[in-house]
Amino acid sequence: MWGKKAKDVTGNVWSHLKTGPSMTDTARGRLTQGAKVLKEGGFEKVFKQLFDTMPNEQLKKSYACYLSTSTGPIVGTLYISTAKFAFCSDRPLQNNPSDQQASTYYKVAIPLERVKAVMPSANKDKPAEKYIQTVSVDDQEFWFMGFVNYNKGLKNMQEAIYPPLPCA
Repeated sequence: MWGKKAKDVTGNVWSHLKTGPSMTDTARGRLTQGAKVLKEGGFEKVFKQLFDTMPNEQLKKSYACYLSTSTGPIVGTLYISTAKFAFCSDRPLQNNPSDQQASTYYKVAIPLERVKAVMPSANKDKPAEKYIQTVSVDDQEFWFMGFVNYNKGLKNMQEAIYPPLPCA
């Protein structure tokens, strides 16, 4: 049992590092993000600095992952709160390659009441490449991938919109 878990974790970490265009940049980004979280006092404080939050909103979980975009995967952190799924890139992205000053963080926030479905998916040709498809009520699709812990990420995203029933 422990051998299978170790193999899964190793595979997930490897998948996370190789999803981006450069494993070195991805590893550096993870270290930078970790230092930022330590400096700011935890993921909850970073989340509240990055996104507008409601008074009683609390962060449930956060995951290092990628958001798939038409220009390629963007490495960042997915935050699962009591009110939304929120993603922020690890580094600012340049809006215009010729203008070094025009760069901003890539952010997406999806209120939980606007989420219609959270579904697992995998590349048929490469089953190790796993995705979490999130569909909004207006049929917008968001594809998250490269999770260090895919199964827990999927479970927590699904539980955020389909809370478990209380025991009788």
